[in-house]
Amino acid sequence: MIALGLEGSANKIGIGLISHPSDNSPPIVLSNLRHTYVSPPGQGFLPKDTALHHRAWVVRLIKQAVRQAGVKIEDIDCICYTKGPGMGAPLQSVALAARTLSLLWGKPLVGVNHCVGHIEMGRAITGATNPVVLYVSGGNTQVIAYSAQRYRIFGETLDIAIGNCIDRFARTLMIPNDPFPGYNVEQLAKKGKNLVDLPYAVKGMDASFSGILAAADLLARDIQDDVPLSKRLRTEDGELVTKEDMCFSLQETIFAMLVEITERAMAHVGSKQVLVVGGVGSNERLQEMMGLMARDRGGSVFATDERFCIDNGIMIAHAGLLEYKTGVKMRLEESTCTQRFRTDEVFVGWRD
Repeated sequence: MIALGLEGSANKIGIGLISHPSDNSPPIVLSNLRHTYVSPPGQGFLPKDTALHHRAWVVRLIKQAVRQAGVKIEDIDCICYTKGPGMGAPLQSVALAARTLSLLWGKPLVGVNHCVGHIEMGRAITGATNPVVLYVSGGNTQVIAYSAQRYRIFGETLDIAIGNCIDRFARTLMIPNDPFPGYNVEQLAKKGKNLVDLPYAVKGMDASFSGILAAADLLARDIQDDVPLSKRLRTEDGELVTKEDMCFSLQETIFAMLVEITERAMAHVGSKQVLVVGGVGSNERLQEMMGLMARDRGGSVFATDERFCIDNGIMIAHAGLLEYKTGVKMRLEESTCTQRFRTDEVFVGWRD
């Protein structure tokens, strides 16, 4: 069976085609294309501008993906699209494209939860069996474990997502958004050596990032070039604090918080596996810190590279095809979008 997946919940539009040869065979990625809307440094991306970007690129990406996959329209079994969560206007623009294809080609529609798409693609690529999932992206931060045909949320952010925290701090420091701000913050953090004290906000199984961001923004004012040297932020040893130090400090603090709540979830469910998914999951330092924790517990970490960590169409195609094979499909009037589509709302009928 073959599915076409359309993803557009944020600033990336992804189109992918996937094949499931049989229930016992691993999925085959036929094509996986993506294009990103990049805003100027110091700015985020507005929903209306992002939606215009997606509408401008969706047709050419679909044509290219089908051509690259080497399949015919009649070979495709279903059209899968991101139902939510995400930004309203971009979600609607891609849902419109999915409905149009469904009508043109006479194919059934499947709406997919974005978070479940990340999880199922991560499981398929890494081979993780029943891990605790750390889902970290621009719009979501959740610690998840599977039980009784649902992905149960053990902990999550109480305010903003970790990716949003990093992206907004990148805007404060005027770090470029190309290829994406989190990557550029990561590269600067690799050069940082001074750890600046920032708030650490873990509350039970949940975490809070808005206070850390506010504190980091305040400190960042005192490292700008236009601040007199006598008033610049310095370490206890008198060294000037740099952009690199601030990026390093932010990463170390918020990643330590994630490690803590993930370890607690592992202890609760008795798991020795951690699967890191979502765009922030491609961060090498986060993978390293999570790996150290898992090894201390006699476990292991599973993660994918940026092809599958960062939002993509293939994860929507894969999760959608899993749903479709259990009999899930929707009428045209049901093919809506839900900005706040919770991970634990999805019935996971394809797992025991």
